Amino acid sequence: MSPYQPTLHRLAIATAVLALLPITVGALVTTMKWGMAFLDYPTSDGHNMLLYPWLKSASDKFTEHGHRLAGMLIGIVSAGLMVVAWMKESRGWVKVAATIIPFCVLLQGLLGGARVLADDERMAMFHGSFAAVVFTLMAAVAMWTGRRWIELSGDAAEAESDRRLKPLAFALPFVVFGQYLLGGALRHLGTMLHEHIGMAVIASLFAILVAVQGMRSGVPMLRRSAGLILAVLLAQVALGIGSYVTKFGFATWGVVAVQHSLPQVVFRTSHTVVGMLLLTAAVLHALRVARVAEFARRTDCRSVRSIVEFVPGRTDYKSVLPKGGAR
Repeated sequence: MSPYQPTLHRLAIATAVLALLPITVGALVTTMKWGMAFLDYPTSDGHNMLLYPWLKSASDKFTEHGHRLAGMLIGIVSAGLMVVAWMKESRGWVKVAATIIPFCVLLQGLLGGARVLADDERMAMFHGSFAAVVFTLMAAVAMWTGRRWIELSGDAAEAESDRRLKPLAFALPFVVFGQYLLGGALRHLGTMLHEHIGMAVIASLFAILVAVQGMRSGVPMLRRSAGLILAVLLAQVALGIGSYVTKFGFATWGVVAVQHSLPQVVFRTSHTVVGMLLLTAAVLHALRVARVAEFARRTDCRSVRSIVEFVPGRTDYKSVLPKGGAR
């Protein structure tokens, strides 16, 4: 069985892309405070979820029910991903990761239902944060099944990077996730505004340092993910400023905050989604750093072991370099 399975890879990408639908709609529900549009779960105003007159409902119920239906859709697609992974994937750990995804989606749905039944904003915050974790796992599976990950070339073994900065790549996901939790506390509980702003500065500095490290590594895989981190970071900072101005106003510019205005809804919802994408980009970059480091280590070990071989009864050595030579 070939390590690279294009059908599995494309389905993994489709799963992650489709997951953005319930996540984005869920972020909109939170922005508009429509989380309690229905007081029941798993039914919607007493209707079976699939039989509810969705297209005839009011805006709050239309959006919240759309969020529920999108969650069902991604559950079905992720279950399909699991089946295809077991049929085509040869690496056991990738099969396990693909198997975890549909169960995480199911748990995410149950968390959303518990939030409704308990009418608890803290549960809503946990529901939103867990969504970011599940999406990141989906993106990781899409990367692990890709050709570039599987067929990593020898340029990774030759690359030189500052080892003192490597720990930052592994620390960045935790810093960004901490910032994401503070943002969730601000959105759902109305607290931690100044902590969220202060942590944004720290997370930005971490992200910039990690991106610089990736750019200097000389490895195309790391350069791409470092560029992605920078691009998402710039977008997130701009959206964060827009969210603050449209939520709290800015007297110096004569901007008055209007609750649920279109700019406010767009900025705050987009800020949440892009914050999740920044977390995902940080995790994928850290995984790539680990992949490149392991690849380089194995290549060096193979090269050292294959330089010479002692031949009993002789005073010379015979080269046993592998075909193509050693790096």
